[in-house]
Amino acid sequence: MTVPWKSPPDLFRIGLLLCVTGAVSGQFQLEPLNSTVLQGSDAQFNATVQGNWQVMTWTVGGLLVLNFPVTGNITSSSEQFSARFCSSVDISCVEFTIHNVTRSGDASLVVCRVLGDYGSKTAHLYVQESGTVNVNGGNVTVVRHQQVEFQCVTTAWFPTPTVSWTRNGQAVSSSLYNTTSMADGDTFNSTSVLKFQAVSNAMVECRATVLSLTSPQFSSVFLVVVPKPPDWTVLIAVVVSIGGFALLVLLINGIIFCYKRREEKQPNYQDEMSRRVRTHSQISGVNAAGQRQGQENAGYVPEGQTSVAPSELTDSSFSQLNGSKVYKVADAVNTNQAENCYSGAHITVGESGVRKHRHVTIV
Repeated sequence: MTVPWKSPPDLFRIGLLLCVTGAVSGQFQLEPLNSTVLQGSDAQFNATVQGNWQVMTWTVGGLLVLNFPVTGNITSSSEQFSARFCSSVDISCVEFTIHNVTRSGDASLVVCRVLGDYGSKTAHLYVQESGTVNVNGGNVTVVRHQQVEFQCVTTAWFPTPTVSWTRNGQAVSSSLYNTTSMADGDTFNSTSVLKFQAVSNAMVECRATVLSLTSPQFSSVFLVVVPKPPDWTVLIAVVVSIGGFALLVLLINGIIFCYKRREEKQPNYQDEMSRRVRTHSQISGVNAAGQRQGQENAGYVPEGQTSVAPSELTDSSFSQLNGSKVYKVADAVNTNQAENCYSGAHITVGESGVRKHRHVTIV
């Protein structure tokens, strides 16, 4: 078979392609280039080399910590650093491990270098710190439809943790809580406040996490909702109003009653005058009756006259007598009268006849 002739430029292109392929085959890869781990855990990096290589070195934070030859003993500056082949039959992959990483010394650059024409690769190591989570106050008991508030505090986290809430395992809307954070030395503290209206019993959980945590840390409390007691405010107001009105009515009636009694005990001027008139009339009637009840002394004969007819000295009629003389007739007063009165009568005998004069003295 005849091979077509190639011009010199074509041969140059083929040689350049073979050189590039060989250079590519001499490169290696480092994974991951960015690693975030939790303080106290292990950080791992894998270096995959294409082609033949002899020695690999690892540097952390600018310090050579491990020397790994393909054949021979591995040397390390500390037990914290180790390396091994990913597989016993594959020497192209090396696994480098940093044990029990700390934020102070290990959070830095990790450099892998393969001696020869391979060069070096650099990865970034980030170390995070997990703190504590606590919901203040413990379990809460509230009345239905009452607004309830929970406060969650996270302490000694790096970086600032992501705080969230759940209720009965369901995520709570971020609009119902507010979270604030502040630095405390080289760590961060956070406070999150959750508010919502209590409807039913629930388990409320506060969660805090950072990227390196496989599962968030949490603190939970129980919310107990009790029925709302009856509102006695309206009933009490009605009872107080009715009672106050009844007391007012009783007070007014009492004032009116006392006023009437006082009026009865203190009669007015007209009543007093009427009473006095009636009393005077009664006294006059008593005196008249006493005079009628008195006994006339028919045998009494005044000086200068031999005899006077008794009928001529009665109250109903007077006898006309000649002469001008005065005769005294004493009326007998009944001792059983209610008032002590003295009554007397003077009989004047003149030329015109006998005249009788009454005089009443009230004691």
